[in-house]
Amino acid sequence: MRVVVDCRYIRVGRHDGISRFTAGVVGALATTHDVTLLVSDPRQLDKLPDRPHVLVSAPTSPLEPLVALQVNRLRPDVVWSPMQTMGSFGRRYPLVLTLHDLIYYTNRTPPPEFALPIRLLWRLYHLAWWPQRLLLNRADAVVTVSRTTLDEMRLHRLTRRPVTVVTNAADPVEAAPPRTAPRHRDLVYMGSFMPYKNVSALARALPLLDGYRLHLMSRVSERERASLSALAPAGSLVFHDGASDDEYRDVLLGATAVVTASRAEGFGIPLVEGMALGTPAVVSDIPIFREIGGEAAVYFDPESPASIAAAVRRLEREWAARSTASIAQAARFSWDASASALADVLESVSAARGTTTRS
Repeated sequence: MRVVVDCRYIRVGRHDGISRFTAGVVGALATTHDVTLLVSDPRQLDKLPDRPHVLVSAPTSPLEPLVALQVNRLRPDVVWSPMQTMGSFGRRYPLVLTLHDLIYYTNRTPPPEFALPIRLLWRLYHLAWWPQRLLLNRADAVVTVSRTTLDEMRLHRLTRRPVTVVTNAADPVEAAPPRTAPRHRDLVYMGSFMPYKNVSALARALPLLDGYRLHLMSRVSERERASLSALAPAGSLVFHDGASDDEYRDVLLGATAVVTASRAEGFGIPLVEGMALGTPAVVSDIPIFREIGGEAAVYFDPESPASIAAAVRRLEREWAARSTASIAQAARFSWDASASALADVLESVSAARGTTTRS
């Protein structure tokens, strides 16, 4: 089976969530299947497996609605895109699309890195459900990254196509030595500072957590830095402004917890990254975090600083047991398992359309 994977969402530089998902799944899928990579920038290949690739137009190009005419020439048995927006006009192959989450229907502020015209289209797109339905129903099958998003898709009747969960995951890490207590009274947040991430709630909890520091690992604007600093005791916020992988690992290994007060997520890779190292998660009590954290995590009301502080204090009493449980919980998510689930979908769709090439 010849699989063409749309890798045009791989970021040059540091991964974002969709970029990491793409690289993780295709890296595992390429060990078992004949994979050809679609890229729009040769630098994307640095994060991808050594497999044949084809350079096509970018997903933000005016040519995107017609990108299938470029892909047709490859004669794929099936094409998978890690987004739902891949153009399909004139396609002559089975297509599997991906929907990650429905966050921006209730949190409509678009990512700030988008150009103004794209931000305007983004807002318009999320004013109604029908554009999403139109996109998803163009595919032969759809995948999503969590049971939580699947449930939301069913609630809003977003597609007539079969939907399969292909979970997100974290990159494999070297096992950490067992720990019975944290080295520092540190909390770690990895993620953006979009409004729905609710990072300010974490800062407002710090006055109730004497001696604790909150490490903010991602790059942050000067405006956001000043706003957060005004909410927390002096010296309790540590701004890393974009940590390296090694720095991130070192901070996690010494920390009490990985934390997030997000009001909505499609998944939550930082939770898995922390738990895999034995650093428990203290997180918002929302369905997606219950799905990821299971019984290992501690949950709080994201609108209540007192609830956040109480959850951290509870973890202090249960830290060793939750550290052990966190490692087991994180092991449920792997790129190999995700690639295997995706392969089943691709093979089913290809067989149904009668396109599979026999060797």
